Amino acid sequence: MSTSSVESVLHENRVFHPHESFVAQANLSGMHAYHALCAEAEKDYGGFWGNQARKHIHWHKPFTATLDESNAPFYKWFEDGELNVSYNCLDRHLATRGNKTAIIFEGDDGSVIHVTYKELHSRVCRFANTLKSLGVAKGDRVVIYLPMSVEAVVAMQACARIGAIHSVVFGGFSSKSLHERIVDAGAVLVITSDGQFRGGKALPLKPAVDEAMSMGGVESVKSVVVYRRTGAECAFNPSVDKWWHDVEAGQSDQCEPELVGAEHPLFILYTSGSTGKPKGVQHSSGGYLLGAMASLHWVFDLKEDDVFWCTADVGWITGHSYVAYGPLASGCTQVIFEGVPTYPDAGRFWKMIQDHKVTIFYTAPTAIRSLIKAGGDLPKQYDLSSLRLLGSVGEPINPEAWMWYYNVVGGGRCPIADTWWQTETGSHMISPIPGVVPLKPGSCTFPLPGIMADIVDEVGHDVEKGKGGFLVIKRPFPSQVRTLWNDPERFKSAYFPPELKGYYLAGDSANRDLDGYFWIMGRIDDVLNVSGHRLGTMEIESALVGNPLVAEAAVVGRPHEIKGEAVVAFVVLKGVRPEGDAAKKIAADLRDWVGREIGPIAKPDEIRFGDNLPKTRSGKIMRRLLRSLAKGEEITQDTSTLENPSILEQLKEAIK
Repeated sequence: MSTSSVESVLHENRVFHPHESFVAQANLSGMHAYHALCAEAEKDYGGFWGNQARKHIHWHKPFTATLDESNAPFYKWFEDGELNVSYNCLDRHLATRGNKTAIIFEGDDGSVIHVTYKELHSRVCRFANTLKSLGVAKGDRVVIYLPMSVEAVVAMQACARIGAIHSVVFGGFSSKSLHERIVDAGAVLVITSDGQFRGGKALPLKPAVDEAMSMGGVESVKSVVVYRRTGAECAFNPSVDKWWHDVEAGQSDQCEPELVGAEHPLFILYTSGSTGKPKGVQHSSGGYLLGAMASLHWVFDLKEDDVFWCTADVGWITGHSYVAYGPLASGCTQVIFEGVPTYPDAGRFWKMIQDHKVTIFYTAPTAIRSLIKAGGDLPKQYDLSSLRLLGSVGEPINPEAWMWYYNVVGGGRCPIADTWWQTETGSHMISPIPGVVPLKPGSCTFPLPGIMADIVDEVGHDVEKGKGGFLVIKRPFPSQVRTLWNDPERFKSAYFPPELKGYYLAGDSANRDLDGYFWIMGRIDDVLNVSGHRLGTMEIESALVGNPLVAEAAVVGRPHEIKGEAVVAFVVLKGVRPEGDAAKKIAADLRDWVGREIGPIAKPDEIRFGDNLPKTRSGKIMRRLLRSLAKGEEITQDTSTLENPSILEQLKEAIK
């Protein structure tokens, strides 16, 4: 880490106040209510979170202590309390919501299945008994490598029910990535499927598991349970492989939940590390569930009759907190979607919102920008009047995409919850609370009650408003990462560097404007040092996307002998990819545009046009690959997780 003086160069003056009708019905209504909760947390931090934990969670054994800071940064919350997360998601609803739809599942082919809370409870119990019959016990690790499906949620909930620790691996990850996670977790069982449907195609999954199992070091794995989804032929080793339907046959649909301590690990979720070795983020049971539930109550203003749709895959933290656990623990009806937003056409999301009468829609800026490019007027062809709240997750949303989302999708009536949080935080940290906060396009606004977020310099001193610095959280919070699996020293050095006074280091640069609103400027390692000026890449990307020709942009740096770093922009236009003189002309125009929007210092030295950007199948832009391309390096990293590996060749060439 180095200098805190990251320059904020993006200026956004538009403000959108919450509608009076929304404020009137909101779970948290008006700025006074927000300030009252914040004041309660300031006055009695442990008492505040203790009250929230008792309000949201069913405890089989009540806790007597809230926060234990004696072994910082290995904090413990509600440690002597006992609960079961699956009980909180299912059993507690049976008497009052047993026949309520828990999940509306829409398959890639458009088929729809409704699953009630009672039916989901039975399915989870049967599979929990199946896991026990295969020798899985409390504390064992189970790797889940499944498509986006009801079965994925059943598998996660079944693990939670018996106290097993799951580690979900996104179905787009390679066999090598899967192998690394199986070995590091010491998994005793892997759950997968023969394949998955995506964009009208049946894609294999089981072969990746077979390859991972052939790499060695997986002696801990006793069984591989295979769900039959596509019916495709796949290799089968009867000594290890078990068909889901075979081993589940005859199992009881009743399974007593295993009570665990609040600090019992619920799951390990691996996230990319700067060293190349994935980090196993370990989350607790009690504190994690509290974060998911409290944030749903505040940020999504969740009501009994809402139909909630988070488009994230369960392979990511968003799919854990806002698909598999939070919505079910909150007793709501949610949509789960197997396919992609552009199949059979780019109206798929909007048709699903119309058909299922979705009221709360939560998706990523990458998806939003892609859908703008695919058909910015398409939402107008569908009835989206059921929507009352929109959400954004995964990265900062640039102001122009925010405006399209607000006006075209939300009809100018739906607040946007632009949420900042991380795999490591487990739940929202900074976000507009829709019945409270006037919105500024591109700003995640204010911390949630009880979240002590701030911006500091490299030695932990507060930075004045209007200046950029390191985003930190000054007090431990219930849903935060407890450690990195098998690597406590890396946990301490990565998240609690001693020079920052024990604050949690988010790894993002940010600034606060004069009204106190937080603006995320990008990862600390996505800050460019151009002629002594430190510029956030997100702000340059936002300026580019603000041009009416541009659908998407990603900005990286490459070494420059005079300026230190040169700005390299990879740009996708709304029209066809330009070539030759046309490309040179548009590139020159875009450079001038950035110069006017931000200033000459931020002008890209180089602009490369592509039909798309290199993305994982979850839509995440692989900026590390772009950095290699910008430097002219050969790509040696694993590209098997890319949706579109061929795009790399297209982006190699700079405009001369």
